[in-house]
Amino acid sequence: MRTIKNGLIVGICGLAACAMVAPAENTAPVTPVTASSAEAPDLDFQKLYQTWFENIEPFRVIGEGQRGIYFVGTRGLGMFFIPTAQGHIVIDGGMPGQGKQVWDNIIKLGYDPADVKILLNSHAHLDHSGGLAELKQLTGATLLASEGDRSALEGGFYLGSEDDDSMGAPPVKVDQIIADGDVVTLGPVSLTAHLTPGHTRGCTSWTMDVRQGGETYQTLFFCSASVAANRLVGPPQYPGIAADYRKTFAITRDWKPDIFLSNHPEFFGMAEKQEKLAAGDPLAFVDDSGFPRFIGKMELWFEAALEKQMLKYNAIMKD
Repeated sequence: MRTIKNGLIVGICGLAACAMVAPAENTAPVTPVTASSAEAPDLDFQKLYQTWFENIEPFRVIGEGQRGIYFVGTRGLGMFFIPTAQGHIVIDGGMPGQGKQVWDNIIKLGYDPADVKILLNSHAHLDHSGGLAELKQLTGATLLASEGDRSALEGGFYLGSEDDDSMGAPPVKVDQIIADGDVVTLGPVSLTAHLTPGHTRGCTSWTMDVRQGGETYQTLFFCSASVAANRLVGPPQYPGIAADYRKTFAITRDWKPDIFLSNHPEFFGMAEKQEKLAAGDPLAFVDDSGFPRFIGKMELWFEAALEKQMLKYNAIMKD
């Protein structure tokens, strides 16, 4: 059952022929953008979040023939590859230095990563935007992102924590801004942008249709709705953050996509679904109850986090 509304289709310059940088050759650049070249901090993310760096074999989530959705991320970070005969699309770049890993995974799937024409980003946080600069340099693809996340992507910072270098990422130029309801089309594939702010100011979720076994399934690539490191009060991470979270919970409350994917595999239970897929179930990722369960939990956790932060803030202010 589908309740996600699609917006008016927009051209985005035709996108198939609108790349602002010519496609790269099959060879990697001499000086790829990595964590070290962006003066990454000493914080040991690999020790803190080991699954973010744990390689897994890329695989097709769903789809028939040469069409479909592929997972090209790590065990703890979701990056997605959508191929077409007119060029390819990648959603998210993982951590700094993982752009080359996405490139290599696309090759493993039998595709030419130099044919990636469009890069999309769920949101401007280190673990999802960190590899975009390298991936853009490797492919020459056009990066599309929301206005709300543009400053953080291009500045390489975590909005509201600009002075915290440990949360920074390699800066990457946004080639074109997308708005809520915009449709990005490349060949036969169309992805609709849904602004779901809160986790970041420009948090963007995407939907697209994919076919399997003669049926069409709506897929949601959800941005996020966790509080994570965000300050909700005193001062907030950015003005209006709490209202943005509640706006997102309101607009997603009735969403029931057939397939729920996200930038952290544990959000959508990838490991269990992957086992079913490997056992021969081509519809292993089809579950229209998955997202409603997830977003319901996120709303409860948000309200609990807000209450906790307000109590702490009020206690400090009284001292």
